[in-house]
Amino acid sequence: MRKREKIIILICIVAILMWMLYTNLCVTFTHYTISFDSLPKSFQGFKIAHISDFHNARFGNAVESIVDGINEEKPDIIVITGDLIDSSNTNIEVSLDLVKGLVEIAPCYFVTGNHEAWVNNDDYQILENGLTEYGVVILRDSEVLLSKGDEKISLIGVDDPDYADSVNGIANTMSVDKIDKLSSEGLFTIMLSHRPEYYKIYKTTDVNLVLSGHAHGGQFRLPFIGGLVAPNQGLLPKYDSGVYQEDEFAMVVNRGIGNSIIPIRFNNQPEVIIIEVRN
Repeated sequence: MRKREKIIILICIVAILMWMLYTNLCVTFTHYTISFDSLPKSFQGFKIAHISDFHNARFGNAVESIVDGINEEKPDIIVITGDLIDSSNTNIEVSLDLVKGLVEIAPCYFVTGNHEAWVNNDDYQILENGLTEYGVVILRDSEVLLSKGDEKISLIGVDDPDYADSVNGIANTMSVDKIDKLSSEGLFTIMLSHRPEYYKIYKTTDVNLVLSGHAHGGQFRLPFIGGLVAPNQGLLPKYDSGVYQEDEFAMVVNRGIGNSIIPIRFNNQPEVIIIEVRN
């Protein structure tokens, strides 16, 4: 092999390594504008900052860059759709450091993911107590109403299905009936739910917009193909990243920030999503 060819190969290897470092250690902000005819006029331009799958990430200055970036966006609300912590390497302090910065920007809402279900109850209780102390609203199969002027919309959140019923031990299920009972009838409804694989159930409910995560963007993203593998969806997952919309229903899937079982990503930059809803 000639010296020139060796240099070219070396440059290519260095470039790939630098790209992988960048796409694993730097958080990007992705912006979506989603239109709904049914959105109340008062909520025109309502802005949501969406975080998912933080997994108590400690790389670089992740917490500072997320907080600073969201602060510049000036969202109306901030939502966290599960896996704020990681069950295999739990660091509640790091996750609460992120939350401490977020609550200074806008009202914050949280739903559980599978990793909150997998940690021991004492650790989850510490997390929940910390979230409550900072003023985060925890939506565990519950609803809050958001108001602008005389108009309201419904914000609901569902627990991750890996939670077991504390009374009879039967695992939670995701169903149309369960979801529709949570929201006030007739209101435009946003739902926080960790898992995107239930898309077909979500779209048959009265919910208008679902914010989700869990898929980690497919972990390894291939050009023109998308994500390679995602939890509970397997190879070439259908719902791995971005907006999936049909008429007056849409689901947004966040690629997340941290990692868990697989420690690295490829061509799959950690993200915070900024959503603006309009008519």
